[in-house]
Order: sequence, then C-alpha cells, then structure tokens
Amino acid sequence: MPADHLTESEAVPVEDAPASPDSFDVDPPYDPVDGPLPEDRFLDRELSWLTFNERVLELVEDPDLPLLERVRFGAIFASNLDEFFMVRVAGLKRRMAAGVAVRSVSGLNPREVLAQSLRTSHDLMLRQGEVFRRELVPALAEAGIALLRWNELTEDERKAASEKYRERVFPVLTPLAVDPAHPFPYISGLSLNLAVVIRNPTTGKEHFARVKVPPNFDRWVRVGPERFVPLDEVIAAHLDLLFPGMDVVAHHTFRVTRNEDLEVEEDDAENLLQALEKELLRRKFGPPVRLEVEESIDDQILDLLVSELDVTADEVFRLPGPLDLRSLNQVADLDHAELKFDPFVPGTHPHLAEVETASPADMFAALRERDVLVHHPYDSFATSVQRFVEQAAADPKVLAIKMTLYRTSGDSPLIDSLVDAARSGKQVLVLVEIKARFDEQANIRWARKLERAGCHVVYGMVGLKTHCKLSLVVRDEPDGLRRYAHVGTGNYNPKTARMYEDVGLLTSDTEIADDLTDLFNNLSGYSRHEDYRRLLVAPAGVRTGILDLIEREVEHHRAGRPALIRIKVNSLVDELVIDALFAASRAGVPVDLVTRGICTLRPGVPGLSETIRVRSILGRFLEHSRIFWFANGGDAQAWIGSADLMHRNLDRRVEALVQIPTAKHVDELGELLEKSVSDETSAWWLGPDGVWTRHHLAEDGTPLLDLQAWLIAKTRERRARQRHEAATDGRRPGAGTRAARGWPFGRRTSR
Repeated sequence: MPADHLTESEAVPVEDAPASPDSFDVDPPYDPVDGPLPEDRFLDRELSWLTFNERVLELVEDPDLPLLERVRFGAIFASNLDEFFMVRVAGLKRRMAAGVAVRSVSGLNPREVLAQSLRTSHDLMLRQGEVFRRELVPALAEAGIALLRWNELTEDERKAASEKYRERVFPVLTPLAVDPAHPFPYISGLSLNLAVVIRNPTTGKEHFARVKVPPNFDRWVRVGPERFVPLDEVIAAHLDLLFPGMDVVAHHTFRVTRNEDLEVEEDDAENLLQALEKELLRRKFGPPVRLEVEESIDDQILDLLVSELDVTADEVFRLPGPLDLRSLNQVADLDHAELKFDPFVPGTHPHLAEVETASPADMFAALRERDVLVHHPYDSFATSVQRFVEQAAADPKVLAIKMTLYRTSGDSPLIDSLVDAARSGKQVLVLVEIKARFDEQANIRWARKLERAGCHVVYGMVGLKTHCKLSLVVRDEPDGLRRYAHVGTGNYNPKTARMYEDVGLLTSDTEIADDLTDLFNNLSGYSRHEDYRRLLVAPAGVRTGILDLIEREVEHHRAGRPALIRIKVNSLVDELVIDALFAASRAGVPVDLVTRGICTLRPGVPGLSETIRVRSILGRFLEHSRIFWFANGGDAQAWIGSADLMHRNLDRRVEALVQIPTAKHVDELGELLEKSVSDETSAWWLGPDGVWTRHHLAEDGTPLLDLQAWLIAKTRERRARQRHEAATDGRRPGAGTRAARGWPFGRRTSR
C-alpha cells in the first residue's frame, strides 16, 4: 500500500499516547501534520451519537407513522440512551479519573464533552417525556389503549389491581430500611425503585426505605381490556401493607444507571472465559453515572440519594413520570395490527428458489452455478444463510465447517446445526467472541454447549475482538474438495435478521475460499498471514486498503476517468479515512456517505468538502450493512463486510471486507447506494454546522420515497411475478428466465 495516500494533508497518529488506551476505550490522539486543512473539520463523536438518537426521537414525534411504531421507537430511544450512559459517559468519567483525558480532535476536552452530553441528554429525555404525555398517551387512548395513573382507575379496576398485587407482587417485594443498623442498600443498574419516607406514629421519627420494583413482572399491569397502570404505582398504592403500623409520608420513583462496560486484562488471564465470567459479576457494581428521579421528588429525599450514590448535580435527571420508557416495548407488542407497519414476510432469493423442488433448495448446487448476493431482511435469512449452515451440518459429504459467532439468538438453530455437525464426526471450528458487549453471558453459555458437543471453540485473539461475519464449508465432491463461503455484514442471528438490514455474499469463489482458509488458520492458530487476495482484514489491512481505494479514485479523476466514492456504514469516525475523503473532495471527486449513527466528518464546507454529501436513513428496519463502492475509472468495485470506519473496528478488532467478484452484484450495490443518497429519497442530511435536517417531504408536501418501503414493494412484486410465471408456463415458482431474476434493481446499462 502506498505510504503517500494523503498528499496535502498526510496525517499520522501521535506516538506518545497514554499507556494501554484500550483499557479506557480511548480513541488514539490524532496529530495531523501541519497543512491547509482547518482544525475544526471534525465533529465530536459523543455529541454526534446524541444527534443520532435525536433522529430516533423524531420518529417518535412523527404523526404519519403508525401509532404503535412510534411507541416502539420511544422504547428504542430510551434503550439507546441507557447504553450511551453505561458505556460512553462511563468511559468519559473513567478516563478523566485515570488521567488519560486527552482533548479530542473536535477540540473539546472530555470534561466539556461530558457536560454537553449531560445537558443534551437531559433535554432529549424531557422532550421524550413531553411527546409521551401530550401525544402518545392521548393517541393511544383514542385508539382504545389506556395508559393510566393509579388515581385514574375506576373502583373496580383498583380492586382488581389490588388482588393481583396481594397474590403475585407482595410476596416478592423486600423493603430495605436505612438506619444505623441497616446501611444504604446497593441499587442495581437500570433497576426501578421507590424511595419511601415512613413515620413512626408513636415517636414521630421519620425513616427512609427503598423498595425495588421487581423486574420479572410486566411493567404495565393490565386492569381491564387494553387498560394498563404502571407496576410501580400499584406498589406505591399499597405501601401500607409493606410497612404496617407506620405512616407513609412520601414516595418517589428513581432509577440509577451504572458503568457497565467491561475490563479484562487478557494478557494476564490464562483462561479468558473464566476471567470474563468474573468481570461480569463485577459489572453489577459499577459506579453510578446517572440518577433519574421524578420531577416531584422532595429535595430532602433527593439530597439523600445524591449523597449515598455519589453523583453530581449534573448527573441528576428530573423527569416527568413514568421513568424507564424502555417498558413501552410491552405496549408496542399489543395485538393491534392496524396500528403497526403492514406485515412483511421475507422471500427466498430467486437464485436460491430456482433450484427448489418439493424439498428445500440445494444450496451447494446453487452456489456451484453462481454467487448469490442476499439483502436481508428482504431476502430471507432462513432460506439462505441459515439453510446454508443447516445443509452443511446434515450433508454427509461435508467434511468441515468453520464459522465466527459474534452475537446469536437464545434459541439459535445455527448453534443446534453446529452441534449436530460435530456429533456426526465433522470437523467444526467455531470462533465465539465472548467479549461482544452485553451478550457476553449468552456467548459464554453457547461456547460451553459447543465445547461439550465436540466443536473446536476458539475465543478470538488476545487484545482483539473478532467481529467479522464469516463461514466456510469444505465439501468432498466428485472432482475433489470444494469450499463454499459466506461473508456478511450482519450477525448470524435469525431473529435480528428479520429486523436488521444487511447484505451477504454466498459463494464458491476459489480465491475467497483461499482467503477464508488462511484467515481461519490465523484466528485459530499461530499464523501471521496478512496478505489476502479478495479480503481486507483488520487490524492490519482495512484502513490501508480503504485509503488506497480512495487515493485511486483521486488518480482516476485527475486522469479524466469516471471517479465516484459511495460508502455506507453505521459510523464514520476514523480521522485518517476522513482526511483522505477531504483530500478526494478537494481534488473534485464526488463522495456520497450513508451513516446511520455517528459521523464526525463535516460535509459541504467550501474548499474542504464541497463534493461530499452525508445522509442518514432510519426506519422500520435498522440499517446495518457496510458497503464500500468505487467507480474505479469505469470498472466499478464494491466491498462488503463487518467493519465500520471507527478506531475500534480498524485497530482493535478482527474485521473482514470481501471484494464482490460479480459485476452484476457490484452494479446492484451501487444502485442501492445511489437510491439511498438521492434527493428524492426520505433521509436526514448532515450540514457543515453538524446539524442533521430531516428531508421527508417534497416542496408540495408529498412524502419523499421511503427506501425501505420501496424495497419491500419490489420484493413483493418479484414474488408476484414468480407466481405469475409459474402459473402461466406450468413451471414451479422461481423457474422463470434468469433475465427476470436478481435484486429489486435492474442491471445498469451505463454509468
């Protein structure tokens, strides 16, 4: 890879970074060589993430969306913000406490970022509470779903709730008093609690007690047909049963968020599995980073909580009740199809349906004929990737299966298939990333199950998370061994595959199979192989590969050949890549970026990024694919894979991007990105000031194209066309001409 990929703005990381920055998830300091690029060209990472969650909140506020989908987005917004505090805010505080609080490339120091993050988060939570009370609750009531407070219940409903409380809830509760004999109790992270003040009627002395709302009950208690009241209000209405003989003076709901990121010193851990299990136990006791209280709380009670929990005034969030709106998922799950998106059932990819008979498609026969590029959830995960693994496990001609698992579902059929394959004598290698954040416990459980079945289980490489999504199947065929592979952008998780947008390549391409063989050997053994034919592999090769591809577009543009860069990722943070994109823009290369989450690049700045457009698409499916497309002088290339353009992906993870070998698939990916950034497509646009603006209506007020709805419609049209062809020519579904097959996009005749 050429070393001069940044001509005018070449930049290098600072050499004297703090020791062991990974321990604090610190992005390395960035010290660009003096040049013409402005110092304020980067936006702040944490504040950019908050603008992403603000876009989610805008979906909650959108009256044109189905009502229960707005409710669902409210739960997603709350859950997102919880994780932001548990990881990002906690990380900022840890870095400041540890003395590694370096100024970020945005020009802000961690203390300034923390202060702005707390202010912005509080404003967003108040805004969510406002839309919940003023819009969602009245709209739900109008639709026949009542979310009530205790004082709004009828007498009969109160009696029914009281009966449920006495039978099921009361026996579970444990009131904890605070006095010289009873120290202030530990408050677990994200738990909902009641702070209770009680008075001894004989002595007049007041006492404090804490009652934890049991998390193993539904938050919303049904008191009648589609009528609900929060469980904490039911408990509060019956506090006299918990404290008989005492007067209940006051009660207030509160909630604590704690640092729940993990620290595992892998170099010192002989057994990573055991070390991680111990650290998971410590996660429960992380220091508080946020205290949520109802806005009506007594100052005296609040002072006690602040003192005992050791939080600052800025970390106290006074909010309108109810707290913890993650519980809105329960409401969104109610059976009201008329208040949700129209149901969508993924279809089998036509190149896999072509070989269908009465039994499922023969995946290996299909892949011997051609590569298959699947686009989930529009193309079914179950009849493509899942079927690929299941058939490999059941096929007696398959000798070996190698696979990475980062996150999977609790009842994953893929795990069962791998277990069956090992028990039938196949060689099964599974690389389980047990450090996948918040899925550590589940991954430990699956790792042990796989080990017991005889699978070779590897826990990744020391110091690196293995984030790539790869599988390799070795099959004994009449003409010798043949290998089949899958490289994807999403996890091997059948449940999330129905909600996440991802792409994946199923192939028997020899060069890709060779690369995966080398990479799996690297991951499971002591190989130091770093040269690949069709792959870019982090931490050694993804950044340098992307920088070379960007520089090549600049060279094409200067030579008068077609040049265009289109990239779709979850997040764009890496300064070297951003500066390379700035250099490409200054050279005149058009750059289109689609980022769902964080983007620290400032687009549209005169003399810096005038040719760069940044879009963000949010909708019913979570946009999750990573696609890198380059015009390449008229011979377009595309890469897909697991890597976002962030330091953690490029420096601290094993990531893999695969070059798409089929020109038709390259065109299809290019057209998907072209549609994504079109001015006619509904999206958020990022301005040079760092402000995201939603563009979802045309000048005449009509809605712009909803990309996901358009893809759903194309999938349905494809399925109807297949059924029509089967009915008119007597052939089975999927047996039509190949010219009618493919993605929802047609082949481009010119570029």
